[in-house]
Amino acid sequence: MNMNRVATRWVLAVWFIVAGAQAVEKDSLQLTLPPAWYAVPGVPMSLYHDNVVLTETPEKFRFEVACNIGKSEARRWTVTPMDKDAGDHAMSVVVKDAQGKALAQAKTVLRVIPRTAGAGKGLRLLIIGDSLTHATTYPNEMARLLSEPGNPKWTMLGTHKPASAKPGVAHEGYGGWTWEAFLSRYDAKLGHKLDEKGKRPSSPFVFAGADGKPVLDIARYIRENCAGQPPDVVSVLLGINDCFSASPDDLKAVDAKISVVLGNAEMFLKAFRAAAPRAVFAVGLTTPPNSRESGFEANYKGKYHRWGWKRIQHRLVQRMLEQLGSREREGIYIVPAELNLDPVDGYPDNNGVHPNATGYQQVGASFYCWLKWWLQAKRP
Repeated sequence: MNMNRVATRWVLAVWFIVAGAQAVEKDSLQLTLPPAWYAVPGVPMSLYHDNVVLTETPEKFRFEVACNIGKSEARRWTVTPMDKDAGDHAMSVVVKDAQGKALAQAKTVLRVIPRTAGAGKGLRLLIIGDSLTHATTYPNEMARLLSEPGNPKWTMLGTHKPASAKPGVAHEGYGGWTWEAFLSRYDAKLGHKLDEKGKRPSSPFVFAGADGKPVLDIARYIRENCAGQPPDVVSVLLGINDCFSASPDDLKAVDAKISVVLGNAEMFLKAFRAAAPRAVFAVGLTTPPNSRESGFEANYKGKYHRWGWKRIQHRLVQRMLEQLGSREREGIYIVPAELNLDPVDGYPDNNGVHPNATGYQQVGASFYCWLKWWLQAKRP
């Protein structure tokens, strides 16, 4: 037997094993960035490493972010832009292993919008969401930022004004709700009255039709609850309740579930477009989980885990970018609400998916910065 040939085969076998392992590791990271994200002078904005890759141990990797503004820290790249930074800033992210080998890389653009964008204009805003919106902290933060000098004259629409809502703040945000719930949920007995627990049993957009059967009627919602004037912008932050119960170990099942969810999203957006042809939709990418398993244990007692939801959430973000991205001509925009949420200091110890005040404010800042960009661009 030719020993040189044997040695060559052995080296090749080892090479394929190593290369295969590296490919699996590279694929498993699934570095995911939106085409663009947004910032405004004076408003802190960060990209948290844990939120853009699929790994249980982001601390084992090196994240190298190249941008002509901002700085890199242990867990994030961060910037508080100055007025002179207004404009587009190319950004690249490279993820390396401990030995410095590049495993994944991606690019995005940080768009810094002048702090006076939209000054003096009118803005009618409708905020839709689940329990993260119901908490009202991020809508309050949006209102605070919009009330700073150099901003539009804003009006928040909506029938839900919790006790925690600041003056002028309203929305349609309800704990446990999904795209499907806003499309079709209706209680024939209570209609739009609250139940005995003070919860809304029916979608604010669903009414009893002439035959008594529930029907999605956004035009009626606008007539009765918006003084007949449609919103300029409809922001939506959903996805957690839609997908939380999927099995993270079955990617086909996860994708099938997400396909149904995105189908519901398409139906809702299409119906709203028919009722409000000039409105634009700011769809927030579903927020990442608390980095601590303890938050999930406190809520779900071992039934659901942090890593399970992280895998589903990461896939949902990818699918949202694939299906809803690059549709600005249709008035559909993506808001990267997931990038700027600190998965450590933005969450309490005892909650898996609901941020603390700091985290909610970061979500509010992401929506605000997108709004400023849209007010400047004012694209149809």
